[in-house]
Amino acid sequence: MREQALTARVAEVFRLLPTRYLGAHPGFDATYHICLGDIGRTWEIRCTEHGARVRAGVTRRRPDVVIGTDAATWLALRDGRLSGLEAFSRRTLYARGDLDLAVGFEGLFRLPNERPPLLRIHDVPAGRMKLSTLTMGAGPDVLLLHGLGGTKASFFDTAAFLSRSYRVHAIDLPGFGGSSKPAIAHYGAPFAARTVLSTMDSLGIERAHVVGNSMGGRVAIEIGLTHPERVGALALLCPAVAFIRREWHPVVRVLRPEFGVLPHSLGRTRIERHFWSLFADRDLVDPSLADIVVDEFERIYRSPGARLAFLASARAIYLEKPFGRGGFYPRLAELRPPALFVWSSHDRVIPERFRPHVERWLPTAEQVVLEGCGHVPQVERPERTNGLIERFLTSVDALGRPRRGLRAA
Repeated sequence: MREQALTARVAEVFRLLPTRYLGAHPGFDATYHICLGDIGRTWEIRCTEHGARVRAGVTRRRPDVVIGTDAATWLALRDGRLSGLEAFSRRTLYARGDLDLAVGFEGLFRLPNERPPLLRIHDVPAGRMKLSTLTMGAGPDVLLLHGLGGTKASFFDTAAFLSRSYRVHAIDLPGFGGSSKPAIAHYGAPFAARTVLSTMDSLGIERAHVVGNSMGGRVAIEIGLTHPERVGALALLCPAVAFIRREWHPVVRVLRPEFGVLPHSLGRTRIERHFWSLFADRDLVDPSLADIVVDEFERIYRSPGARLAFLASARAIYLEKPFGRGGFYPRLAELRPPALFVWSSHDRVIPERFRPHVERWLPTAEQVVLEGCGHVPQVERPERTNGLIERFLTSVDALGRPRRGLRAA
C-alpha cells in the first residue's frame, strides 16, 4: 500500500512538470529519460522552446540524457529539498549523456509555490563569446575554474558544498565544455582571465573569491595579478605554475596547436588511462565518475574548436617563462589578494616540488600539502579539500587576510 502511494505521488509530480516549465531559448530541443529504479518506472521528457511534454513508460526518442535515481530522491529534487548536485555528490543520482543538459534539467522547472529552481546552467555573455556557467546558492560570490581538458563538472561536489554559504558560479573556460570555442584566440591564462572578468561583468559581480584547479588555478592567479580589486581571495588547487625545467621546450615550440583542427581521436583507452593517472588512490574515486568524464571528454573533443583550445592551452602552460622580465615567478611576487596553495603529495602533473618556489616569491601565501592525494584534490579528497577552501574563505571574509604558513593535511 505504501509503495502504491509513493508511485502515485511520483506520477503526479511528473504530470505537473509541464505546468512548471520555465521555457528555453529558441532552437532548444532535448529529450530526457528518467529512470526510478526502486519502483521500476521510466518517463520520457522532451523540452523545447515551445514547452515540455511528459510520457510515461515506453520511450520513443533517443535520449540526450539518461538520469537514474530513486523515488524518494526524485521527490526531494522536485520539492526543492535537495539539489541535483547534492544528490550527485551523495551518489544517489547518476547521469549519462550531455552533462550540461543533465545538470541543467533542474533549472528548467520552477519549484512548488512558484519558487525558482535551486540551480541553473546558463550561457553568460563574455564579449563575443558565451561561457557555460552553473550558478547556485546565495551569499558572497565564488568562481570555480577547472583544469586543462576538464569542465565545470570537476567542481560539482565543491559547488554543492560551498553553495550552503556562497553564491557559486562553476564556469567552463573558453574553448572547453559548453562554452564558446573560437578558432582564432590566443589561448592561455591572459585570454581566459579576460574572458572570466567579462563573465563577472555580465553577472553583475564586482568582487569574488576565485577557486581554481590546475590550469584554472593559473587563470585565477592571472585575474589576481591583473585585477586584484576584483578578487577577494584565491584558493589554488595544484595550480599550473611555470615549469622550471623544460627539456621539451624546443619541440613544443615547433608543434602547432592548429593541427588540432584535423579530425582525430585520442582513443578511449588513452583517455581512461590519463584520467586514472590523476589520482593517487583510485579506490577513492567512483568508477561511474570515470565513465561520465571520459564520455564527456570524447563528446567535446570531437569539435575542432575544442581540440584547438586543448592543444593551445597545454602549449601555453608548458612554454610560460618562469624567470626574468615578465616571468611567472617575479610576477607572482606582486600578487596582492590573499592566496591559499593546496599541493598534493602524489601529484604527477604539478608536483609538490614547486612549493618552495612559491614560498620564495610569495612568502605571504598559505600553503597546505595533502598527503596521499593526486592532481584533482576536489574529486579525490572532496571533504578535506572543500573544508580547507571553506575555512580559508571564511577567514578572509572575517579577518581580511589569513595567517601564512605551511602545513600538512
